[in-house]
Amino acid sequence: MKKLLLFLVIFLIGVITAYNILNQPKEKKLPVINPVDLKKELVDPSLLLERKGYGHTIGDFSFVNQNGDTITHEEIQNKVFVAEYFFTTCSSICPIMNKQMRRIDSVYGRNEDFKILSFTVHPEVDTVEQLKRYAEKHHAGPNWHFLTGNKSDLYSLARKSFFVLKPAEAENIGDAGSDFIHTNNFVLVDKKRRIRGYYDGTRSSSIDSLITDIQLLLREE
Repeated sequence: MKKLLLFLVIFLIGVITAYNILNQPKEKKLPVINPVDLKKELVDPSLLLERKGYGHTIGDFSFVNQNGDTITHEEIQNKVFVAEYFFTTCSSICPIMNKQMRRIDSVYGRNEDFKILSFTVHPEVDTVEQLKRYAEKHHAGPNWHFLTGNKSDLYSLARKSFFVLKPAEAENIGDAGSDFIHTNNFVLVDKKRRIRGYYDGTRSSSIDSLITDIQLLLREE
């Protein structure tokens, strides 16, 4: 009788354990975002013409940061990172965005597997010295790079890699006098240089989600 009771107790414990394991909430899985997943007007037409709708990764680049150091795509090799496009003299959305970016930097800024890349859209004004002052004003950590360089290279990366162009801005492509990118999007990129999410850099709730999603990618193999 005692053996039967012991067997029933062990069996019941096993059933409860198995139930709990099988019914644990599954960890959120972030999508891999490709050009075909986005609105057509957000994607550089050449990518669609070349049928590069799938298997997208962030392209190679080389720019200079606020310390005068050359930062290339090697900086984000096997790293999770967040990218934004901004300019230092912006008085509308950029101050709000970089206040939110400071939140991200305060959580992950010391993690060597994470980077922040802030690309200027106004390199004519945003020199290394200007970016240095801006970075110091925002108490940027060592893994937060404010980047400047050739305007056409900056804009090409925005359009062909990060897809942050607004539909209305697409009309100005090729018009040197009117061409300007002004986006509130933060782009989350994984260790394989794949886009995994877009977030509104002016909304605290969206950045709350981004902070959580960064941790998911840091744990992802």
